[in-house]
Amino acid sequence: MDIVEKSWDVQKKIEERAGKIGKGKYGRVLKMARKPDMEEYKKTLTICMIGLLLVGGLGFLIYLLFQNVPEYLSLVV
Repeated sequence: MDIVEKSWDVQKKIEERAGKIGKGKYGRVLKMARKPDMEEYKKTLTICMIGLLLVGGLGFLIYLLFQNVPEYLSLVV
C-alpha cells in the first residue's frame, strides 16, 4: 500500500468519525443547543462576575491575613 492509499484511508476514517458527531449521546445535546438571548446572557454574566468577585475577595482576605497575622502573633508572645 503506497502513501496515497494510506492517506485516503486516514481521510475516510476521519470523515466517518465526523459524521457520527450528530448521533449518539452528544448529538442530542448539540441539537438542543442554541444561542442565548441578551437577557439570558446578561444574567449569566452577572452571576459569573459576582462569583469571580467573591472568590477574588476571599483570596485577598486570606492574603491579608497571612501578611498581618504573623506580626500580631509576634507582638502578643
